[in-house]
Amino acid sequence: MGVKTMLPSYELGFYALAVTSAVVYSSSGIFEASRDSMNRKAFRDGIKPGWHYFGRKMDMADFEWMMWFTSFRNVIIFALSGHVLFGKICSMTVPQHRAVVYMLYGVLAVLSSMGLVYLMIILSHCLVLYSVAVAKQKWLCYVAGLCCLASFKVEPFSSWQSGFVTGAFDLQDILFYGGSSFTIMRCMSFALESSERKEGIYSIFDLLKYNFYLPFFFFGPVMTFDQFHAQVSTRELRRKDDEMRNIRVHALLHVGAIIAVDIFFHFFYILTLPSDLKFVNRLSDWSLAGLAYSNLVYDWVKAAVMFGVINTIARLDHLDPPQPPKCITMLYVFAETHFDRGINDWLCKYVYDHIGENHDNIMKELMATIATFAVTTLWLGPCEIVYIWSVFNCFGLNFELWVQKFFQQEPFAKLEAKMSAAMSRRIRAVFGAANFWAIVLYNILALNSLEFALLVTKRLLLTGFPVSTLSIWFITYCGVQLIKERERILAIEEEKCDKAKVE
Repeated sequence: MGVKTMLPSYELGFYALAVTSAVVYSSSGIFEASRDSMNRKAFRDGIKPGWHYFGRKMDMADFEWMMWFTSFRNVIIFALSGHVLFGKICSMTVPQHRAVVYMLYGVLAVLSSMGLVYLMIILSHCLVLYSVAVAKQKWLCYVAGLCCLASFKVEPFSSWQSGFVTGAFDLQDILFYGGSSFTIMRCMSFALESSERKEGIYSIFDLLKYNFYLPFFFFGPVMTFDQFHAQVSTRELRRKDDEMRNIRVHALLHVGAIIAVDIFFHFFYILTLPSDLKFVNRLSDWSLAGLAYSNLVYDWVKAAVMFGVINTIARLDHLDPPQPPKCITMLYVFAETHFDRGINDWLCKYVYDHIGENHDNIMKELMATIATFAVTTLWLGPCEIVYIWSVFNCFGLNFELWVQKFFQQEPFAKLEAKMSAAMSRRIRAVFGAANFWAIVLYNILALNSLEFALLVTKRLLLTGFPVSTLSIWFITYCGVQLIKERERILAIEEEKCDKAKVE
C-alpha cells in the first residue's frame, strides 16, 4: 500500500500520547538509577565531578566525545578556523585555485600535527593506488585498495606502520588510524572513478587535492571523488537563496546539541550504567529498554554533531557534503540504518548497488550484503564483536527482503488487496515495530557489549514475556505509526514541490 495512506487524527493522537507517556516513564527510571548510582565504586572511572551546585556528577565514559570537547577542542577550532580563513580569502581572490589552497593547507596541517613520516606513509599509499588506477582495471583497484586498508587494520601490518611515527601524544593513535583509513577509502574512490573514465585518467594532483581536504581528512565523511571533483572545480561560486542563513541555523543547532548532551550527561548516565551488569539487571524492563534505545540515540547525536560541524565548514567552501545520518528514532528498516552516510554512500555505490543491482533478486541481495559487510568489517577493524555485529545486521538486511518476498506470494497478496489502505498500514507497522527492536538489539552489540545486548534481549523476550514484551512492542508500534505519518507528510510536500517545478 502507498506511503500516502492516512489514519484518523484521533488515532494518531492516541499513538503520540502513548509514546510520550512511555518515554517519560522509562526516562524517570533511568534518572532514578543514575541518581542512586552516582557514588558507586564501580562507576568511579566513568563518572567524574560535574555541576557541584546541582549536586550532580557527569558521565564521561565516552572517550571520543570527551576528546573532542577537552583535549582536542582547541586544536579543532584553530585548524578549522585557519582553513575557513584561507579558503575564504582564496574564494574571493582566485576561486579557480581554491582546491590547491585547500590541499596545501591540509598537507601543512597533517605535517604539523603528525610529522613527516606519517605524511610519507599516506603519500606512499596514494602513489600505490594511483599506479593501480592507471591500469583501469576495477578488480585490481578493489584488491589493492582492500589490501592497503588491511595494512592499517590487521596485525602485524598496522603496528609496523604506526611504529614509524615517532613521538607520542594522547590523540596520535586516533589521528593515525582515522586519517589512514579515510585516505584509503578516498583513494579507492579515485581509482574506481578513474577506471570508468572513458578518456584518459585523472592526475595524481587531483587525488592529492581530494585526499588532503582537511575537514574530511581525519574524521570524514567520505565524499566520493566524482562529486568532490565536480564541485571543487566550479569556478563560479554562487550561494543559493538563504544558504548562509541555513548554514548559521545549522551551526547554532549543533551548538545547542552539544549543550544538550552536556546537560543530559549530568542527569542520565546512559553510557556508564551498562558497564555494571549486576546493577543494570535490577532495573525494570522499561528502564532497560529505554537505556538500550538511549545509547543508539546518543550515538546518532554524536555522529550528527561531528559530521554536522564538518559539513558546515564544507558548505562554507561551496561544497555539498554527505548529509548527517538519519535519526535512529525515525528508523524501522535495516536498509536505512547507518551512522556515517559518507561511508554508506561509498559502500552503496561501489559494492552494495554494484552487486545487488535493483535488490529484488534474493541471491544477488545476499551476495551484495555479504560483500558490503565484509568490507565494513575490515573498515571497522576485524574482531569478535565486529564479526557478530556484521553477521546480525547482514541477516537483518536480507531477512527484510525474504519477508517482503514471502508476503508478496499468494494468498497474502490477495488478502492485502482486499484490505483497506489504513488496515494494511497498521499491519505493516506491527512488523515494523519488531524490526525496530531488531535494529536496536543488533546495534548495541557494537555500541556497548555483547553481555549487555544479551541481557536486554533476555529481559525483553524471555523473562519479560508476555507483559513487558507485548507492551513495549505496542508502544513501538505506536512510534512506527508516527514515523509513517511523518513520511506521509514529507511525501506529499515533495510531490507538491515537484508539481510546482513542472509548472
